[in-house]
Amino acid sequence: MNRRSFLLATASASVLAGCVSVGGSAGPPVPAPAYRVGDRWVYRAQDGFRDPVTWEETQEIVAVGPDGISARVTQIGPTVDSVRTETWAAPGIVTVGAVFDNEIRRFAGPLKRYEFPLTPGEIWNQFVANFNETARRQGVINRYVKVGGWDRIATPAGEFDALRLRVLMRLDDEEFWRYATDCNYEIWYAPAAGASVREVKRADYLERGDGQSMFRIRSQNAVLELVSYRRGG
Repeated sequence: MNRRSFLLATASASVLAGCVSVGGSAGPPVPAPAYRVGDRWVYRAQDGFRDPVTWEETQEIVAVGPDGISARVTQIGPTVDSVRTETWAAPGIVTVGAVFDNEIRRFAGPLKRYEFPLTPGEIWNQFVANFNETARRQGVINRYVKVGGWDRIATPAGEFDALRLRVLMRLDDEEFWRYATDCNYEIWYAPAAGASVREVKRADYLERGDGQSMFRIRSQNAVLELVSYRRGG
């Protein structure tokens, strides 16, 4: 991240608390889930526009111990075939994992994917140094999260009472020809499932140039919905 990008991200973060609307009804906070080996969540996923890429995503807890939690994420579809392993220091606290697409990042300080107990109105904002193993580069991402209220949401796995979160994130993928990617996500976390049950992900970046040649390119238009889940133990 160069000085201009850092200043832009810092300035944006300073006004987010006053301008981000999340929605949802009032309700209680959500405690951290108790993960067990065998916990498994299956999602129906797609990303794209006119002809989106589709896949089935399975997230499964494969180890729980003093060193943390290991989760295997498998994506299978007509043009998708990938497996990654994430490491969490605690529920919601990521030391190795992905924040955008399937990129694997090792975080210098843990990234707070969820800060339990999830409390309506809570905000956290991080600048997190990391090494992107996919791109083979170091950088710093800015991830801002605001917890909203409760929604009753329907998914292929059934209806859930879910807490809505808004995530605004600036990545560290700036190049000589474009600025960094900006992400705008909505996530619904359901305590009954112990995981998110729906995620809507939008992202774009701005090409470099003068006023007439600067174009904003949409790079992500994804939806994940829970299809089934199983709690281990």
